[in-house]
Amino acid sequence: MSAPIEDYALLGDLQAAALVARDGSIDWLCLPRFDSPACFAALLHDAEAGRWLLAPTAGGPATSRRYRGNSLVLESHWRTPDGEVRVVDYMPLRGEAADVVRVVEGISGRVPMRMELRLRLDYGSLVPWVRREGPDLAAVAGPDAFWLHTPVELRGRGLATVAEFTVSAGQRIPFVLTHHPSHLPRPEPVDTGKALAETAEFWESWLSRCRYEGRWPQEVRRSLLLLKALTYEPTGGILAAATTSLPERLGGVRNWDYRYCWLRDAAFTLQALLGTGYVEEAAAWREWLLRAIAGDPSKLRIMYGLDGTRRLPEHTLDWLSGYAGSAPVRIGNAAAGQLQLDVWGEVLDTLHLARDSGLAPYDSAWDLQRALLDHLEGRWRDPDNGLWEVRGPRRHFVHSKVMAWVAADRAVHTVRRHGLPGPVERWRTLRGTIHAEVCARGYDAGRNTFTQFYGSRGLDAALLLLPRVGFLPWHDPRIRGTVEAVRRELSEDGLLRRYDPGSDGGVDALPGGESAFLACTFWLADALHGIGRAEEAEVLFERLLALRNDVGLLSEQYDPRVGRQLGNTPQAFSLVGLVNTARFLSGGHIRTGTAPRPSAKE
Repeated sequence: MSAPIEDYALLGDLQAAALVARDGSIDWLCLPRFDSPACFAALLHDAEAGRWLLAPTAGGPATSRRYRGNSLVLESHWRTPDGEVRVVDYMPLRGEAADVVRVVEGISGRVPMRMELRLRLDYGSLVPWVRREGPDLAAVAGPDAFWLHTPVELRGRGLATVAEFTVSAGQRIPFVLTHHPSHLPRPEPVDTGKALAETAEFWESWLSRCRYEGRWPQEVRRSLLLLKALTYEPTGGILAAATTSLPERLGGVRNWDYRYCWLRDAAFTLQALLGTGYVEEAAAWREWLLRAIAGDPSKLRIMYGLDGTRRLPEHTLDWLSGYAGSAPVRIGNAAAGQLQLDVWGEVLDTLHLARDSGLAPYDSAWDLQRALLDHLEGRWRDPDNGLWEVRGPRRHFVHSKVMAWVAADRAVHTVRRHGLPGPVERWRTLRGTIHAEVCARGYDAGRNTFTQFYGSRGLDAALLLLPRVGFLPWHDPRIRGTVEAVRRELSEDGLLRRYDPGSDGGVDALPGGESAFLACTFWLADALHGIGRAEEAEVLFERLLALRNDVGLLSEQYDPRVGRQLGNTPQAFSLVGLVNTARFLSGGHIRTGTAPRPSAKE
């Protein structure tokens, strides 16, 4: 039986991440990178696909758990008939090797404990060769080597390593699992006491730089900490999520690999980072972005690997049954090769935001922006796959056209404000042409709403972004009508779906449906506030905050029918939505760009 997605907490070292369930089992871990093949994949199958359990022998979920202070040091606490015990989990940030440290601490009485380590490389398909190295366990398979260091006696049982022991009040028993390339010498084991102090200090120090002063400070700070944990430190790229193939609907086929960097997330992420004082992280993300997209503008991808890798071929792992039987399990993402015209606009908007926010100029950035806009100028009339990566026929998605407008608008603004060279009159004309076409072909006057694509009867939650990017002001009656229509037609128990998959004959060409999309619901809270319904916006935002799990994680979606988080977790888009909506409702200006609707003089 799969644990609920909201049962998991996150550990991370800025290069990889682990998910720890309430019962003390690490069910997901990819080493040495977020996108490496998993060595624990029970999350997508069962224990035979790999896990690491450390808990009282009596079993059951932890009585309580929390992160220590403002850190990613997780404390899980059990009260049992024999006494109380705590397991402290963390991943040190030492860079040259990856470690997961688990320390059992006796609080009272004498508590029987059990440890079960099932290493399964390549997403559960490969059992490593295991041997002894003195008192420690060593395991090797292909390029990967692992060592388990502990004072507890270890035994082999059924292709697993197990231990049974008792912890007394005041005792502290460590377990350290270390990964390193198999062709290199074993790294020195970490000093668990020193590593714990250094790990906690790193996260505390990082969060101390937060300059957010609005309402909901603890919720915002925890979300920022989780966003930082999804950052791949060597390159500055930020993942969409730490997992693959957690389903959008239980038992369904909408299961995707999110361990990559989406360009459109850049605008939202940069806004959240810059708005809370994290200029260094914003600069690193911008530089990752510029490296990734450098080259032929026509070859721009919607997403890249952690290091800027362009090709992310998609395939399925048919030996895994999938989370709660939701198959297939996918690795890679075929959407990387789609045409999504909004991405050109998102990139240009992001670079514009960085420049207007005072980040130090990046060499040749303006030349690259002009080349991207030149390409978009010749393609914006093409149909595309849209923001939501639909796998059906290409359409003239309204959001895509609006983001082409954003690209031209930001170019005009840059020339006017920063004095950079460019054919500003041509860009003004382009901006006006796109605006007029969208208002004529993407707006349903009879229903007083913009539509998902030209000629569509369907709606799209992305239409809520039109005033945020400055396409029309919040007070425009077409915006108010769109907000009301989207809320009415895409709401599921007050939360928003992205769109209706069955509208217009099945817009995305996939079977089944999906649940409410959390980022879209944050956009709805923003929109309600923007059109003057501040009290309703705050009620909705408080409801969204209540959907977080006990340690602050949010996945991609939520199913109100069964009260479950769904989709990959923790989801950067959801966390960014929380931060930006908290800023907006606290009186900050929220937008993916930096300018409201330009005046005629521009």
